[in-house]
Amino acid sequence: MLLLLALCLGLPLCAGSLEEAQSWGDTSEQVGLRVPRQLRLLQRLKTKPLMTEFSVKSTIISRYAFTTVSCRMLNRGSEDQEIEFLMQIPATAFITNFTTLIGDKVYQGEITEKEKKNGDKVKEKRNKTTEDNGEKGTETFRASALIPSKDKAAFFLSYEELLQRRLGKYEHVVSVRPQQLVGRLTVEVNVLESSGLAVLEVPPLRNGRQRGGGRPGDDTGPPPSTVINQNETFAKVIFKPSVVQQARIAQNGILGDFIIRYDVNREQSIGDIQVLNGYFVHYFAPKDLPPLPKNVVFVLDSSASMVGTKLRQTKDALFTILHDLRPQDHFNIIGFSNRIKVWKDHLVSVTPNNIRDGKVYIHHMSPTGGTDINGALQRGIQLLNNYVAHNDIEDRSVSLIIFLTDGKPTVGETHTVKILNNTKEAARGQICIFTIGIGNDVDFKLLEKLSLENCGLTRRVHEEEDAGSQLIGFYDEIRTPLLSDIRIDYPSSLVEQATRTLFPNYFNGSEIIIAGKLVDKKMDRLHVEVTASNSKKFVILKTDVPLGPQKAGNDVTGSARPRGDGEEDPNHLKRLWSYLTVKELLNSWLQSDDEQEKERLRQKAQTLAVSSRFLTPFTSMRLKESSLQMGTREDSQGMSAATGPGTVVQSLQGSSAQSGPALQKPHNPRIKVSKTSADGDPHFVVDFPLSKLTVCFNIDGQPGDILRLVSDHAGSGVTVNGALIGAPAPPNGHKKQRTYFRVITILVNKPERSYLEITPHRVILDGGDRLVLPCNQSMVVGSRGLEVSVSANANVTVTIQGTIAFVILIHLYKKPAPYQRDHLGFYISNSKGLSGDCHGLLGQFLNQDASLTEEPAGLSTNSTSPSFPKTAERSETVLQVKGHRVPVVWKQRKIYNGEEQIDCWFARNAAQLLDGAYRDYLAAHPFDSDPVFGLGMARGL
Repeated sequence: MLLLLALCLGLPLCAGSLEEAQSWGDTSEQVGLRVPRQLRLLQRLKTKPLMTEFSVKSTIISRYAFTTVSCRMLNRGSEDQEIEFLMQIPATAFITNFTTLIGDKVYQGEITEKEKKNGDKVKEKRNKTTEDNGEKGTETFRASALIPSKDKAAFFLSYEELLQRRLGKYEHVVSVRPQQLVGRLTVEVNVLESSGLAVLEVPPLRNGRQRGGGRPGDDTGPPPSTVINQNETFAKVIFKPSVVQQARIAQNGILGDFIIRYDVNREQSIGDIQVLNGYFVHYFAPKDLPPLPKNVVFVLDSSASMVGTKLRQTKDALFTILHDLRPQDHFNIIGFSNRIKVWKDHLVSVTPNNIRDGKVYIHHMSPTGGTDINGALQRGIQLLNNYVAHNDIEDRSVSLIIFLTDGKPTVGETHTVKILNNTKEAARGQICIFTIGIGNDVDFKLLEKLSLENCGLTRRVHEEEDAGSQLIGFYDEIRTPLLSDIRIDYPSSLVEQATRTLFPNYFNGSEIIIAGKLVDKKMDRLHVEVTASNSKKFVILKTDVPLGPQKAGNDVTGSARPRGDGEEDPNHLKRLWSYLTVKELLNSWLQSDDEQEKERLRQKAQTLAVSSRFLTPFTSMRLKESSLQMGTREDSQGMSAATGPGTVVQSLQGSSAQSGPALQKPHNPRIKVSKTSADGDPHFVVDFPLSKLTVCFNIDGQPGDILRLVSDHAGSGVTVNGALIGAPAPPNGHKKQRTYFRVITILVNKPERSYLEITPHRVILDGGDRLVLPCNQSMVVGSRGLEVSVSANANVTVTIQGTIAFVILIHLYKKPAPYQRDHLGFYISNSKGLSGDCHGLLGQFLNQDASLTEEPAGLSTNSTSPSFPKTAERSETVLQVKGHRVPVVWKQRKIYNGEEQIDCWFARNAAQLLDGAYRDYLAAHPFDSDPVFGLGMARGL
């Protein structure tokens, strides 16, 4: 099987389609035939692979995001065809797994050390190996496989990233670009933050390659079909557009970026420290501090290549930024091409006149000449150094250069190594350089390294993007420095292998993150000391931070990487520490000029990346055929056993009761509950524990009928109804048809009204906020005294006020026989909260007593029903319950998905056992709570 896989950069997501279109044209020209355009289009439409499912699931735990993408495709053509899978991923993310399923064969990725000869490996051609560049870009993962005619393929991609805080919020971006309309398209994002969610928002889809660098204000709300459920510490966001909704957004299936933005609560000035199984992470983001004065030089490319829109947008952005400078700031402007043009020979203060004159100077900039990057940087650094040296600055301040260009060095010093050395030597670590590269011709590697070596950040603006908006958004991130020269210390005897602890600046709305290992896993306090400069004073924060009890590693699962045999559930803080450490090693490798040091850093990064299963420039991914097989459930979605990650579920240990949905651990799928149930065709079982009797009976209902199972609307406020579907009877059976419960509906009226609709494939909870839970994923949600627990493809448990519990078993068939249907079984687990007036086909027997007697045949009568034909037996066993006398026989019946066989007394004629007639148990609609039961003639029982 031919598998060609590559990770490419800077490629449009629709590149595959464009290349395919070009190859069609090339072929027709080579053979000398001109194929009509309509015929070529028809041929492509006939053979285009069909994407049957595209789903993305992200779990964010303490800012660390695990994401899994699954895509299923079908080759509808009559010939073997190469199918391509494309996915844009964040530039700062590490791929952790890629698995392909072709037919019944599984090819699973294995992260190994990178060799000189790659063979059949996934190649990572990243030129962006740093995190500190802060680029909001993406990389395109590209995979292709040759699929036999009429066969299926599935692609599963997993990656991890640490979310960065910018402008006061974390942003998680999911690319939704399947390139065609998809029957099943789902994006699910789970956010768990133990310190509490302060704000969460879902803006509209971000289309094109726009990275949203501008200021907010254009958001109009979540995309259509988005469902958001959250409480104080947890949020679940589901985006599940129908085909029609997808078509309204984009006919070509390129919907855009689905974005989650949120922030967390912060209480301690020293920051938030979290601990898990010997690893810790320290989040430091102080607020309410006076801003530091800044000395800033704007260095703008005015070469000939900036002509037109790029220069105009840059000018407009600078007008806005100049008005945003604070009175205590100082600034200057440099325009450069083959000449260096400086507005003033020194930095000037922020006054209305200086702002006006600066805008006039910018307005008169004209594009001409080449690009002298080295000269412009040296002049900007010189201005800042002179200002600091010749002015007695009492206030502590930060010195910044904001450098913008669209090209490569063409004038003056053009050798990149010399430019980097000259800049680093002149800046001496006292000046931070922030760079912006516009277009496809820019030397982005140079800009990236300039910022990396000089405590700055970099951004890339693509040709079609709004450069002005990007520049404003970039400036907003650094407009308010709050601290400088930050140092965070921990006792060396208690902490080891900590990530970077020295930081040149802290800007408002950002966050400093440090991770490390604890020497003593049982320690309960950690001494933390923070020193920094703020305005006119030197800040020192010292405190002993209580660590609290460390949770077990399996309390939090959700890794998108596969787990091997015997491997423990992933520790998300360990993953976070590994991520940060590898990133910092890559940064150090990129900055180092010493070959021995570079080799040491490379080996160290490579070893940690392999053990953590990170795809980096020093590792590669080899695909190998796996012996793992697909799951047995045809309706299962998402990752299967072949690709690893199990249920994504988090445990909120120790959290108080929440008003919104709360996530907990799922119940065991092999649950054992009361025998009182309605399951199968349907077969009813009633348990009388006081009498130690179990009674069973059948109901031969009609497809489409809705049966009242539990009716206690006036008492506890609970109503349970079940809707029947039909199926043909098995061959040689005594029945004409079968009926099953397809839908179970539960209405809870106290203390507040909630609606539950359960099918074999999903649960809909509507209690003010509508929540849709897939039945193939384990999770627990709770709201207003109502808890719903889903065990994947096994059962749904509904608990009401802690005193009423129902279990709905899920029966699924991979290849059902003609007489089989996916259906549900209804079991009553706890009925203590139901009132004595409870009724329904099952409810009428709760809290009742029953007895058995032996009587001559034909003497039993039913006080509430007409007499029935006498039997020919000499004696019979009669069940007495609620004034009814019913002949019964002993038999055995299987319940709990056939896992248990019980003995029961079977009432052949259920009409003698029940109050009223069949029609009295028919509901008008799924949530009908009418409690009235008549006593008409029995029918159909």
